[in-house]
Amino acid sequence: MNLCRKAVGLCHPVTMKSKYSQYYNRTLIHSYYAFAKNMTTHDLEKVIENKKQLTTLHIVIVVLCTIIILENLLVLIAVCRNKKFHSAMFFFIGNLAFSDLLAGSAYIANIFLSGSRTFELVPVQWFIREGTAFIALAASVFSLLAIAIERYIAITKVKVYGSNKTCRMFLLIGACWVTSILLGGLPIIGWNCINNLPECSAVLPLYSKKYILFVVTIFSLILLSIVILYVRIYLIVRSSRQEATNAPAYALLKTVTIVLGVFIMCWLPAFTILLLDSSCGIQSCKILSKAEMFFGFATLNSALNPVIYTLRSKDMRKEFLRVLCCWGVLQSGRPAERCLVPLKSSSSLEHCTNKHEHQTTPIMQDCTTCV
Repeated sequence: MNLCRKAVGLCHPVTMKSKYSQYYNRTLIHSYYAFAKNMTTHDLEKVIENKKQLTTLHIVIVVLCTIIILENLLVLIAVCRNKKFHSAMFFFIGNLAFSDLLAGSAYIANIFLSGSRTFELVPVQWFIREGTAFIALAASVFSLLAIAIERYIAITKVKVYGSNKTCRMFLLIGACWVTSILLGGLPIIGWNCINNLPECSAVLPLYSKKYILFVVTIFSLILLSIVILYVRIYLIVRSSRQEATNAPAYALLKTVTIVLGVFIMCWLPAFTILLLDSSCGIQSCKILSKAEMFFGFATLNSALNPVIYTLRSKDMRKEFLRVLCCWGVLQSGRPAERCLVPLKSSSSLEHCTNKHEHQTTPIMQDCTTCV
């Protein structure tokens, strides 16, 4: 009750109306932020005044998101323009690139609609702003899981992605987006803390703590699933070292280590903040006031994914150079028609994908480098 009084008596009028009728209440965000941040209205006004300019952190994040957009756009163009990349693995990589591109775009929009502009929004606009970022970031995480599943199947099963089995790939991609949209859309549907102030998140003041805990649980399960899948891949590679050359086996192990290391490094701090947010208030967990830094760091994963998943393909690197050449970035006086020269050879990833699409024997023998 003391916190409600700090919010200058705005708690009672808010709870008198139905939840959905509050979606266009322009005073609601002020009162909920004052409550969640443990501020008086006067303190909140000071914060709003101080946030009218972009901070150094915001500028850094905008630059990072611009890089994310450009490099993932480059991946999408490379996959679309070269028919050699029209295979299961590269479609998954393209899906990951699209989700990361959307994550970068959503985060830039979030930055320019945050700060003092947050308090110019009505709740439905706030839900769209945050929900879009959640959908994009969730899609990126689910895409990582889809790639882990595909890679595991690729080295343990046969004839998975033949011409008559591509529906499996598109179903997996479709499930990734449907699940992400549902996950990010739950608050605007009704799983929020409007009319229930004690349940409000300190980091995202219109979100329910129970929803935050649910999201953390889902993402933690995804992380655990990815770890299990890659551990299985690691064990399979180790068990087949006598039949595979040392270099490909170590290349696979190195890729797995990079994937797991970067994913955990980027997402674990954000998961920790969200877990703290679901269990304590900002007055007892001061680090919650720095949550923006941790979410910005998690976004770094979207910038690193193209490096991990595509630049380890020799042909993809060549295609990047051709795209940049066509854009005039790396032309250096060379004839423009050279940009359109088709690739002459296949990388280990493309070679293994095409070679074993219709194979009827296990592919672990000579495809340990399909990463």
